[in-house]
Amino acid sequence: MAKVTGVGGVFFKSTGDRAALAAWYQKHLGMPLADFGGAVLRWPDDKAEDGGLTVWHVAGKDSKWFSPSDSSFMINYRVDDLGELLEQLRAGGVTIVQGPESHENGKFAWIMDPDGNKIELWEPKAWDDKNKGA
Repeated sequence: MAKVTGVGGVFFKSTGDRAALAAWYQKHLGMPLADFGGAVLRWPDDKAEDGGLTVWHVAGKDSKWFSPSDSSFMINYRVDDLGELLEQLRAGGVTIVQGPESHENGKFAWIMDPDGNKIELWEPKAWDDKNKGA
């Protein structure tokens, strides 16, 4: 049986100026914009021990997980240094909605983009001999 092997892209509409929104992602999240206006993120650039992975999940219709956004989606971006990124975001005037928080899979924080979409930022946990069995 044929099956899905990974997430090939993330696509969403801007509610306003798409170029300005893309520029916001480039400025605040370091998204490497290419000539076509989008970015190509390559797993070899991710230095986490898991080698890069993508989580896929369907939330229930009554979920408040994406709040305060009214969007029907939330994108999770893996980051290499959540603490440093949050400092950069605050310095750039971006409001941190929640976090940072430490969980079993790493550190998380949430922000909103200019279109009102909630963004989850994730620094994967560095697995070592002490916590591999945890």
